[in-house]
Amino acid sequence: MKPEPLLTVKDLKVHFPIQGGIFLRRQGTVYAVNGVNFSLPPGQTLGLVGESGCGKTTVGRAILNLIEATSGEINFMGQNIHSLTTPKLRQLRREMQIVFQDPFESLNPRHSVRDILLEPFIIHNVGDDASREKSVKELAERVGLGASALNRFPHEFSGGQRQRIGIARAIALKPKFIVCDEPVSALDVSIQSQIINLLIELQREMGLAYLFIAHDLAVVKHVSDVVAVMYLGKIVEIAGAQQLYKNPRHPYTQALLSAIPSTDPEADLTKKQILKGEPASPSSLPRGCAFYSRCPIGSEECLQKVPELLDLLPEENNSSQSGVALDAHQVACFKVPVRKT
Repeated sequence: MKPEPLLTVKDLKVHFPIQGGIFLRRQGTVYAVNGVNFSLPPGQTLGLVGESGCGKTTVGRAILNLIEATSGEINFMGQNIHSLTTPKLRQLRREMQIVFQDPFESLNPRHSVRDILLEPFIIHNVGDDASREKSVKELAERVGLGASALNRFPHEFSGGQRQRIGIARAIALKPKFIVCDEPVSALDVSIQSQIINLLIELQREMGLAYLFIAHDLAVVKHVSDVVAVMYLGKIVEIAGAQQLYKNPRHPYTQALLSAIPSTDPEADLTKKQILKGEPASPSSLPRGCAFYSRCPIGSEECLQKVPELLDLLPEENNSSQSGVALDAHQVACFKVPVRKT
């Protein structure tokens, strides 16, 4: 029997007004997220990839209610977070946390590591002074910093060590879900693997579910059970990680994967797909498929209608994976054989 999803996102939209003039009147709208759907089972990782400005981070922050959603539904642990009262939402926040991209800007430079790690316990009124101090020491040890780091300040640490502090803060209250917003993109390559391995170990030990937002497609493949590819506020392809990397069907996904650097000195560079032009503006979306102007296989139909995210036909989906959502492969493209609704 398939477990119930921990997180379900239905038709999520986040639009920002463009204001200008003396009276700051609304002059337009930025369609940052424009209809996103997915579910995430407990203990699994959904990788969210795409170019800068496609709406990845906005999705993560809207799920945590750090950004107000324009419309749509976000169900976490069976509760619609938009319908919760402030006290109930505060209680639910213990179960959902975030690791930010910049490990320096996300930490208060005036607080010691002890103060930073104590803060979640104080805010949510968890434990007494003695138990909090014990928990803080255990957190520092668990992320590889050691208790000796507790009296030091963020500027005294390297980037990788600061990210370990951010991770320790995120797991302090033993949440069920963490948004990892490009957690290794600001780190040296040699340090990235250490942080990724730490996140994987914590997931195994604590049963964490991750929404892993990243640009590095090689990292996403390594950590994700399911991968969703975003383009201008929409998911254009979603599948189990192995299936998507083995059999990408959307032309945008194919171009992204072809751009992954190869370690093979004899690799055929002529097979790389280089996209022409720039993405359309999220404040002025085209009528049809947003990818049409850069697509090598676009047709007249793409100009007129927006393709839906639909299941591949069974004969097109050669996945051998099993489990929740892993055997599904959905694509939003008129040129790919999909199951019509």
